[in-house]
Amino acid sequence: MSFTFSVFTYIVAMISDAFLIFFSIFHVIAFDELKTDSKNPIDQCNSLNPLVIPEYLIHFFFNLLFLFGGQWISFAINIPLMAYHIKRYQSRPVMSGFGLYDPTSIMNADKLYKYQREGWIKLSFYLFSFFYYLYGMIRALITV
Repeated sequence: MSFTFSVFTYIVAMISDAFLIFFSIFHVIAFDELKTDSKNPIDQCNSLNPLVIPEYLIHFFFNLLFLFGGQWISFAINIPLMAYHIKRYQSRPVMSGFGLYDPTSIMNADKLYKYQREGWIKLSFYLFSFFYYLYGMIRALITV
């Protein structure tokens, strides 16, 4: 067993993915609170919008490590979500700050459902990715 750049990449990806899982859980809980009218849309957007850029940067960072480490399958698994993040950020509503969620339109039933579904899909993707990265780390440790 030896500690290579691939192992380091998978360790960073697992730790980063744990943060992304927490972000996704917060996302799902936040939109459930909006759905049940437990929280004000302005307060909710103020708590969700600052998490968008860190989520995207964390995801892009460890995928850049996968690219440099030659972990092509791990990188390929993440390409659709990276493309979705880019598309989603480019088509965000016009606001004064960074973020994706506009308090004036977030309570529309179709957008609320879309954002909730997006949170659940991201959560399931990040959970799948976490266990795949664990497998990749073990495989990289064994095969050298």
